[in-house]
Amino acid sequence: MPEIQMPKLSDTMTEGTLVAWKKKKGDKVSAGEVLAEIETDKATMEWESPEDGTLTEIYVEEGGKVNVGDKIAFIGEEGEEAPKKEDKPEEKKEEKPEAKEEKKSQTETEKPAEAEKKEKETAPPQEEKKGEKRAEPEKKEAAPAAKIDKGDQARVKASPVARRVAAELGIDLAGVKGTGPDGRVTETDVRAAAKSKSAAPQKAAAAAKPPAPSIKAGEGARIQLSGMRKGIAERLVQSLGPVPHFYLTIEIDAGPLMAAREELKSAGEGADAAKITVNDFVLKAAVQAAVKVPRANASFDGDAIVQYADVDLGIAVAIEDGLLTPVIRAAQNKSLREISELVKDLAHRARNKRMKPEEFHGGTFTVSNLGGMGIDSFSAVINPPQGFILAVGKVTKVPVIDDCDQIVVGHRMSITMSCDHRVVDGALGAEYLKELRHLLENPALLLV
Repeated sequence: MPEIQMPKLSDTMTEGTLVAWKKKKGDKVSAGEVLAEIETDKATMEWESPEDGTLTEIYVEEGGKVNVGDKIAFIGEEGEEAPKKEDKPEEKKEEKPEAKEEKKSQTETEKPAEAEKKEKETAPPQEEKKGEKRAEPEKKEAAPAAKIDKGDQARVKASPVARRVAAELGIDLAGVKGTGPDGRVTETDVRAAAKSKSAAPQKAAAAAKPPAPSIKAGEGARIQLSGMRKGIAERLVQSLGPVPHFYLTIEIDAGPLMAAREELKSAGEGADAAKITVNDFVLKAAVQAAVKVPRANASFDGDAIVQYADVDLGIAVAIEDGLLTPVIRAAQNKSLREISELVKDLAHRARNKRMKPEEFHGGTFTVSNLGGMGIDSFSAVINPPQGFILAVGKVTKVPVIDDCDQIVVGHRMSITMSCDHRVVDGALGAEYLKELRHLLENPALLLV
């Protein structure tokens, strides 16, 4: 299709904001080439052209919001002209019969009116002998519409088209002066009244003093929500409202984990951008624990619990506008190194708006790690319809008592599991965390 419509880039998307055009009118584009940046309720991402051709017309300017399915551009062959945005073939087909009927109705109603007027003008002179003044009845019938009761629209003389247009534009026919035969209100009269109505407030606003700022005392600024922030707000309400949360927290002995990380570092990992991090170990352990305790890898679905065959791991990634959760599909089949590389790639593309819609849809559970930001522990909100989410804190040095009852320096890490009680009850959550602890305190198991 040469007419390009606003795509549905997420399962909950109803409208999108066209953040930026990457091509300008007249440019040649190829299928798969980045055409625009579009903000959805979940993310701002680059959108690729679905067609080869020339970007003949742009219907939506940068910053414009349009509903999913509305046309935003036209890509045609070189020299091909694009239809104007107002031209909607489907509507034209439906409106033609209606327009004909209205015109016919208008003609039929206006003709008798003209005939009536002509009859009055050529009426026999004996009517004047009875003391009747012809001008008075005519003036009474053609009284200005403004004097008619505003609530009685039916008493106003108006063509069918004028009535329809008045209803669409919210114009009171009783306040419109008709210029048609016998003071009949025409479509032109209604549109002129609508134009005057819209111009009046603008003129008054320009002459009036600037409106008082909506910022309340003590507020520095009011920042309008982006589509993504609105989406986050809606999903959090959907989660904390109907989803019965409860929380389980464990403290991991991160000493073996830090030792494994040091061994990898000494083996050449160093400052390499591809180094395996502590978070990579946590992600791999979370996946392995879900394989060992498959009943936790599930979600609630009305009258059933859906248990998933694959572990689709969601990773919370903080970006400028909010939070994204890229998904590693079938993570149970990925090695520690593969998970590490995929996480870095997904996080990089998420922050640079290069993700594809299918890369952040779904997920059977999510891991959110704020340890790198200095957070000791926290509780996360479940991303529905997932059954749980893990909140990982930082590794902290603390005094601990060793096996010889000596106080030594130890490493501890807090992990909190937020559970949907309809899917994961306390015992099942505890079973999962027990397996997770075992894997993290024995990191060699994650390498096999």
